[in-house]
Amino acid sequence: MGINDIGDNSWDDEVDVIVVGFGGAGACAAIEAADGGDKVMVVERFCGGGATRMSGGVIYTGGGTWCQKEAGFEDTPENMFNYLKQETQDIVKDSTLKDFCEKSTGNLEWLEKQGVPFASSFCPYKTSYPIDKYFLYYSGNESFPPYNSKATPAPRGHRAKGKGMPGGVFVNPLIDSAVKKGVDVRCHAKAKRLITDDKGNVTGLEFSAIPKGGFFAMMNKLTDTLAYYSRYAIIATPHIENIFKVLSSLWQLRGRTTRVRARKGVILSTGGFVFNRKMIAEYAPKYLTGATLGTIGDDGSGIKMGLRIGAAAGNMDRVSAWRFINPPISFVKGMLVNRKGNRFSNEQFYGAKTSEKMVEENGGAGILIIDSEIWKKAHGDLRLDRVQWFQAVPNFISLYLNDKKANTIEKLAVKHDIPPENLRRTLESYNALAENNGDDQLGKSKDFFKVLKPPYHAIDCSIGSLLYSCATITLGGLVVNEETGEVKREDGSVISGLYAAGRTAVGITSNGYVSGLSIADAVYSGRRAGNHAAAKSCE
Repeated sequence: MGINDIGDNSWDDEVDVIVVGFGGAGACAAIEAADGGDKVMVVERFCGGGATRMSGGVIYTGGGTWCQKEAGFEDTPENMFNYLKQETQDIVKDSTLKDFCEKSTGNLEWLEKQGVPFASSFCPYKTSYPIDKYFLYYSGNESFPPYNSKATPAPRGHRAKGKGMPGGVFVNPLIDSAVKKGVDVRCHAKAKRLITDDKGNVTGLEFSAIPKGGFFAMMNKLTDTLAYYSRYAIIATPHIENIFKVLSSLWQLRGRTTRVRARKGVILSTGGFVFNRKMIAEYAPKYLTGATLGTIGDDGSGIKMGLRIGAAAGNMDRVSAWRFINPPISFVKGMLVNRKGNRFSNEQFYGAKTSEKMVEENGGAGILIIDSEIWKKAHGDLRLDRVQWFQAVPNFISLYLNDKKANTIEKLAVKHDIPPENLRRTLESYNALAENNGDDQLGKSKDFFKVLKPPYHAIDCSIGSLLYSCATITLGGLVVNEETGEVKREDGSVISGLYAAGRTAVGITSNGYVSGLSIADAVYSGRRAGNHAAAKSCE
């Protein structure tokens, strides 16, 4: 539980709003609260930036942005809603999703005012992430059936203008903006407990912080450097989290306890819980073998602080796993099958949708069947003028180390413990569709069918594949009032003085995921919480 209000004489400091976590959601919340005239403090466990800094810097936004218009695409908030409604289902009220879509263009303009750069150069081919030449792309399933039957396709993946994975290009201007507005940022400070009054209202925060000095500077350099490189390494090596745990233990030993009163509220924006493997085992065990993507700060600490004072949590079993078949684009012409030898997903789908079907319906198993012609063509598709190096490397590893080959489909089936007759029938059906230009029940475009001929290759795409890792992020969190961002209890009442934003909260992306939607929700929910807290009268 949180600790009771400790009295006016025991506070070490007093502010209007405390923001816990300084990633995308936290930075947006801090800016809005500061713009409202509030005295704002940020309590940040490491150096700031969170998972947003480690990301590709993509925000899912549309409804008629200037980037879309310059690239020659028309879009409306209603059209955006019609698409997202299919992806998000009923995770939020229709009124909330409509509000999200209607504010989308305004949020992009607001980000640009903070210094986040965007561009309108459109990627002309489907990919999971574009090369540095392009900054606008189809980042979801917009152009595929059944989605395109209810909404006109429009590219809404707006990538911050920068090289590689420009998450820093996205979040650093937000951090700088918050600091310029007078936000008091406490780095290397670990939030420990929420402080409540006798009615259960949140009145402040207790945290442990490392005093500035030599040790602080050393930790700042180490964690900043490791965070930069781990954006790539964590995908391949989930246990890199142990490095951060050692560092975490070190600064906890040197930390000094501080208790700060929040006159208007505490905003939790500490990320998800993908790095807390005990929580994954408890809430989403199907995804335990997936690779972790994020920072060690994504350990569920904010969610757990809320739960300890009676907050409700939702969708904790929802995890987004990213099994991208494309790139290389040639892989899409293969067929993805389960352990029974049956196709289960449109190979064109966005990786999160493919993974959802793979994990939730097929035990986490997925085998991509291609032939030697596709295997050879994949090498050309992985040229660095078409893909990023971090996309090319794992795929080349798969082509040479994660590949099994056979002259007959039956022999290939045996190598993957698939019933040979089943796989043969699936292949015959697939080839018949390719030969006859038939309609695929799974919705794959006719242009992406090809008659598969021997010799055949099989690549293990399963979530637990050691040679073809499948990154995961958590989507569930604390339940909030969708108009204000205030955290709710199990009985539906609001915990006064407590807010949650980003992946700490149930939000737009907590059911289904497409690239850029998490950052878009972080901006939307962060601004919502900061605005509402700033508008409150001091209590």
